[in-house]
Amino acid sequence: MTTEQTAGRTIRWEDIRLPAWVTGVIGGITVIVAWWILASTVFSNVGPGGVQAIPTPIQVVQGFIASGWEFYVRNFQVTLAEAGIGYLWGNVIALLLSGLVLIVPRLEGVVMQLAIITYCIPIVAIGLLLVVIIPVPKAGEPSGTAVVLAALSVFFTTVVGALLGLKAADKASLDLITVYGGSRFTQLRKVRLIAALPAILNALQIAVPAAFLGAVLGEFFGKVELGVGPAMIAAQQALNAPLVWGLALASGAVALAGYGLLGLVARAIAPWSKGAQK
Repeated sequence: MTTEQTAGRTIRWEDIRLPAWVTGVIGGITVIVAWWILASTVFSNVGPGGVQAIPTPIQVVQGFIASGWEFYVRNFQVTLAEAGIGYLWGNVIALLLSGLVLIVPRLEGVVMQLAIITYCIPIVAIGLLLVVIIPVPKAGEPSGTAVVLAALSVFFTTVVGALLGLKAADKASLDLITVYGGSRFTQLRKVRLIAALPAILNALQIAVPAAFLGAVLGEFFGKVELGVGPAMIAAQQALNAPLVWGLALASGAVALAGYGLLGLVARAIAPWSKGAQK
């Protein structure tokens, strides 16, 4: 065990705890440095059309500057609208069904089967069917296919998280309401929802990047003109590797920002939640 003597005290290295943001910065710098080294050495070969498949970080930054801020805003605002609508509908339906299960327990099997089906069926197969069913949107409008896939991407996570949280309510509190003549709906409203709040918030937080990913995938099927998906396809066809990587990294940053924002909301609403702490 490695230790150091400081002011007469023994400090063990494993007891040192860095702030979460410091760990994140160190991890991010490490990834960028490793990426830069690999792109400059192992993956420096130029493929067909004189394109380097894995550009260096500086090449990605140069591609971002060349494309311009308006290009990213124009495409991301469409995808964010699709992800937001799908996130809202998917989570609302999931929470309503989870609450209904507590009021009518016999429906739990049906709801769980529905959640598992939406999770297990390949999203590609669903997307191909939706393209045939949902009309093609006008230029700049959200794609119905992307909205549906975003909603499906969050449904399973929220149903499972909500049900686990609702069932974790204190049994003594539930029995007390029953003794005083309260119904299952009263239990749900006065006890279960409060007990399940941390789990529900965590599920909603995890659903943010899932909704964004579902929206991007939906754009690959939805025949839309604007959005992150069409922009990636155009960049691939033009053999513009830096732009493809720039769009991918920007997508990750947007999803991470949404995840962090929901984390802050969770800490504010349910500060006692261990899962919401940093």
